[in-house]
Amino acid sequence: HKPLANRKICYVREVLAGDVRDEIERAAEDISEEFADDSILYALHADDGSRIALMSDREIAFAAARQHEMTPLSVH
Repeated sequence: HKPLANRKICYVREVLAGDVRDEIERAAEDISEEFADDSILYALHADDGSRIALMSDREIAFAAARQHEMTPLSVH
């Protein structure tokens, strides 16, 4: 593992599926129906604010960030 000081920071925040519906449909049209508009998803953002990924589980979002040598921080 790299020391945390050398890792890129990323941010995880809750989003409503309805707010990112278009992105979900572009990524995988077949799973779009699985998430009601009020479902909570977890968006992973780079330190510049650009969205990297959407995850259905907070712990998976944090694990994915760490696996890609990033240090995840929670944002509200």
